[in-house]
Amino acid sequence: MKVLGIESSCDETAAAVVGAEGLLSDIIHSQTVHEQYGGVVPEVASRAHAENIVATCRAALAGAGIVRPDAVAATSGPGLLGAVLVGHCFAKASAIAWGVPFIGINHLEGHLLAPLLDAPDLEWPWISLLVSGGHTTLYLAEGLGKYRVLGETIDDAAGEAFDKVARVCGLGYPGGPAIEALARHGDAGRFSLPRPLRGQLNLSFSGLKTAVIQLAAREPDANKADIAAAFQDAVVDVLVSRVVRAAAETGVRRVTIGGGVAANTALREALRQTDLELYLPPRARCTDNAAMIALAGRLRLLAGESSALDLTARARWTPSELLPP
Repeated sequence: MKVLGIESSCDETAAAVVGAEGLLSDIIHSQTVHEQYGGVVPEVASRAHAENIVATCRAALAGAGIVRPDAVAATSGPGLLGAVLVGHCFAKASAIAWGVPFIGINHLEGHLLAPLLDAPDLEWPWISLLVSGGHTTLYLAEGLGKYRVLGETIDDAAGEAFDKVARVCGLGYPGGPAIEALARHGDAGRFSLPRPLRGQLNLSFSGLKTAVIQLAAREPDANKADIAAAFQDAVVDVLVSRVVRAAAETGVRRVTIGGGVAANTALREALRQTDLELYLPPRARCTDNAAMIALAGRLRLLAGESSALDLTARARWTPSELLPP
């Protein structure tokens, strides 16, 4: 079974094909127009998706050497609703035209299952740290569709904090890569920043973000690289400590990560310093991509599931609701 996956939840128009052989094609068109605005503009993103989705899907099918998939999967949420709708509706229409099943996928479940693309023998259960956009959540994944929230952010997500601190440091969008690049030239020990909510599995980044804003205002001549390094060090410390604690509390040693922040080198290196059994997807599959959506769709279809054509797209999908309604 070869499944075409479509992802359009934010500012990447992506299409991929996954089959029994694994990943057959993976096409990602990243929108650079948002850089001038310092963040994603929903209307601009939606229009760009509409302009690029046909060519992107054609390229994915051509790359896989097929003209018609056996099923079509698409992100149905969460994300920017107008952007999600483009891929969601295009996938439905394509499924109808080809006479194949359609399945709507939760974007977060895609990230959670993405490590299986490179480690198909990964055994349940595992702990998954998802740091994707506005979401930072720790899951215990016990089987397909059996996910338990162990901890989640109570305010800002890690990715949001990176973007906000990047603006404070006068950097561009997206903030994660910019902060990481600047931090390489800084001294993380120059400033002491808080590690909120110690001793539990929930997370908070609002106080850390505020501490950086106050630091920058209090010391306007401070080396921005030192601020970036101290901030990144604090975020990594918070995330890794939660993963280690989750492993200790559950007894599960297998750990995966996903989402844009999971591409951060400092985070990946810090996790490698633990004694956990790590399954780190390539950086290209940490950020938004359609390969993970195609994989999730294929696994769902193999389990005998598909979606009705009246399934609606959703802007919000709580971390505990990974399954389509």
